[in-house]
Amino acid sequence: MTSYTNLRLEKIGHTAIVTLANPPANTWTREGLIDLKRLVTDINEDRNIYSLVVTGEGEKFFSAGADLKLFADGDQALAREMARRFGEAFETLSQFRGVSIAAINGYAMGGGLECALACDIRIAETQAQMALPEAAVGLLPCAGGTQLLPLLVGEGWAKRMILCGERVTAETALRIGLVEEVVEKGQAKQRALELAKLVDKQSPSSVAASKKLIQGARHQPPMANLPVERELFLDLFSTEDQKEGVNAFLQKRSAEWKNG
Repeated sequence: MTSYTNLRLEKIGHTAIVTLANPPANTWTREGLIDLKRLVTDINEDRNIYSLVVTGEGEKFFSAGADLKLFADGDQALAREMARRFGEAFETLSQFRGVSIAAINGYAMGGGLECALACDIRIAETQAQMALPEAAVGLLPCAGGTQLLPLLVGEGWAKRMILCGERVTAETALRIGLVEEVVEKGQAKQRALELAKLVDKQSPSSVAASKKLIQGARHQPPMANLPVERELFLDLFSTEDQKEGVNAFLQKRSAEWKNG
């Protein structure tokens, strides 16, 4: 099996499980970011994979983000490369053709939270805490945080977390829309896998097209995307999934997807 720096990949059925594994705090390195991009690209090519679960190794951290030692000497060339690596990695994760679920099992700070923001769904354990504290050390979130956080929690809470450095608990994250569900300690990965089993029942072609439309709404008003929605609906009629899905329903059996 292919190996990836600071990442562990496991496949269960139609689900890929990616564990952030750079103890003690699962921080991101240059090599880890390069390999996250490579890993997501690899599983995008595996048509047997419909969903992706991301979680952290251990009980304390999902990910603490970048190792600040990298930026201690103010090297702008290194900072430029790291910003690019973060952006490329998390944008690739965001564009995964299936459903991505962040199982936040502990602290998700800075680039750790931005990794979760790049996922489609976020599940947090009750002890988890989340923050974008970059401004406290003279930096700013450069991997999507300033853009994706306001989409989920609104401008006010985004400013509280980014401009004031406010850290939020799992309970607050649920209330403001940062996460979709809170579970007991140690249960995030299992709950994510349960959601992934629901994804197994969905047509991969339909999921990919629907995700494209939903994320497209971030950039364009509904009137611009409604015609695209209708076109993508019609495009599904050229897939085997469409025929299989309708006939499986009429025949009262489980669908067997082929398009992926």
